[in-house]
Amino acid sequence: MSDDPIRWIWAALTVVAWLAFTGWKIRRVRARPTAAAQPGSTLIAVASQTGFGDELAEMTRKAFADAGCPARVKSFADIEPTDLIAARILFIASTTGEGDAPDSASRFVRRIMTDQTRLEGLEYGLLSLGDRTYVEFCGYGRALDGWLKSAGARPLFDAVEVDNGDAAAVRHWQGELSRLTGSVAAPDWAAPAYADWRLVERRLLNPGSPGEGAWHLAFEPVDGAPPWVAGDIAEVGTPSPEGGLAHREYSVASLPADGRAEFLIRLMRRPDGTPGLASGWLTETLEIGEIAPMRIRANRAFHGPEAATPMILIGNGTGIAGLRSHLKARAARKATAGAWLMFGERTAAHDSFHDAELRGWLAEGTLTRLDRTFSRDPGDGRYVQAVIEAEADSVRDWVARGAAIYVCGSLEGMAGGVNTELETVLGADALRDLVETGRYRRDVY
Repeated sequence: MSDDPIRWIWAALTVVAWLAFTGWKIRRVRARPTAAAQPGSTLIAVASQTGFGDELAEMTRKAFADAGCPARVKSFADIEPTDLIAARILFIASTTGEGDAPDSASRFVRRIMTDQTRLEGLEYGLLSLGDRTYVEFCGYGRALDGWLKSAGARPLFDAVEVDNGDAAAVRHWQGELSRLTGSVAAPDWAAPAYADWRLVERRLLNPGSPGEGAWHLAFEPVDGAPPWVAGDIAEVGTPSPEGGLAHREYSVASLPADGRAEFLIRLMRRPDGTPGLASGWLTETLEIGEIAPMRIRANRAFHGPEAATPMILIGNGTGIAGLRSHLKARAARKATAGAWLMFGERTAAHDSFHDAELRGWLAEGTLTRLDRTFSRDPGDGRYVQAVIEAEADSVRDWVARGAAIYVCGSLEGMAGGVNTELETVLGADALRDLVETGRYRRDVY
């Protein structure tokens, strides 16, 4: 080894130059467009409320796989901070109600969407699902987009906003995916085809009610029933004045074993008094024996728990449809863990939907408790959330025994009131834990 200082200086300069060159190469690699990211480097994070987001997430994953760039799908509920180290994330985020995050994103919002999070190494795309009939259209998606940018993440393209399943916006998203993957052969994503279902029964359940008519409808499949489970949703194609079909979603109130899809649909009226597009066609125009285009779609966010899990079912109005399917499933499985139904409507005389069936389940043990409120009846005048307050000790006891809470019905009024009472009775932290562990689920509209 030489002791010549000049040689030592040259050696040091060589090392410094090599380190500088290496750093420059690393920066060049990091700055490259992510369209050339390594297979498996793309994470598709989905927060869905009714299942449509889950479908789009799977179609997105398949688009990457077909282009030779495998990607993985993960629910917001399962995202950890380490997942955000990924080079690229495609977010598919629904908004529920007036700008709220879906229930599955509760943990993500609380633990990850913080001011301290820094995401300078992340590039992302965002598909935001919403409904323009709400003032805060795509409210959660826009909040997510703003947070990602403020945390230092770089958008791959402008956020794509989808109004109520708009096909043009979905095609825009697909085009961005093609640009990322380099694929030029990807066909348009066609909406899943409707099947033909024949209307075989329509029966008014609330004659004389102070509210609009609520109709029990039953449809039989023309070419065989698809599989579905309690909590799933039907999309019905209704004729549109502009031509084509407008789709509307309804909770399915039956199971495949019934041989037909059953619904409880209330006639809605526009401000001028004319019937709503879908409810008017289904309850007044469509004749018995005629065909309706329909498909049944998975709604994993409202699927039921194991038979050994007690259930508290809370709903109002036509929301009893989604709860009825869960009770049918528990009756079929002979579940003995207990089920408690809290249900609210206008009058006991006219609006006790499915009364004989509910009393039968109560007698045989499928239902452990049945508490109903009727807001227009003298001597009652309560909404369904009043049961939670009156039976606070029992609610706490059921939850302590592991009960899951399922809420179905109107977003405005009922869902908020139920949530407030549950928070009062259980505590905000306990209710949040129920959301994040999947023991508090809502199908509200």
